[in-house]
Amino acid sequence: MFRRQKEGRMKESELERKFRIMVQKAGGRAYKFVSPGNDGVPDRLVVLPGGRIGFVELKRKGGAPGKQQQHRMRELEAMGCFTDIVDDLEKAEEVLAKIRTQVPRLQKTDSLFLEMVNRRPHAGTGGGVK
Repeated sequence: MFRRQKEGRMKESELERKFRIMVQKAGGRAYKFVSPGNDGVPDRLVVLPGGRIGFVELKRKGGAPGKQQQHRMRELEAMGCFTDIVDDLEKAEEVLAKIRTQVPRLQKTDSLFLEMVNRRPHAGTGGGVK
């Protein structure tokens, strides 16, 4: 998709730009995620067609998230969210594939959601939720 340069020398900002373009080509959006008062949130909130959502931290090749970033990612994962770290274009492609095919991770506390998903439509209305 992109001309591969020596990824070890690619700046994080360049990787982020290319990742954003990859997401757009996949029909989605990669919103810059900033949450005042909540340090360590992942860089991008990725939204793909079909309601597929993921939080992505971008790092230069070999870079690792800090302790606060790790904490925020674990926090999001505990709520059933998809998170991952991208440090090169190959990993970016893998992460997009994972987001595209993810199945929501439901918790026992998600009973209202499950009830709504499994509810049968009203008879004779052609659909809808009771």
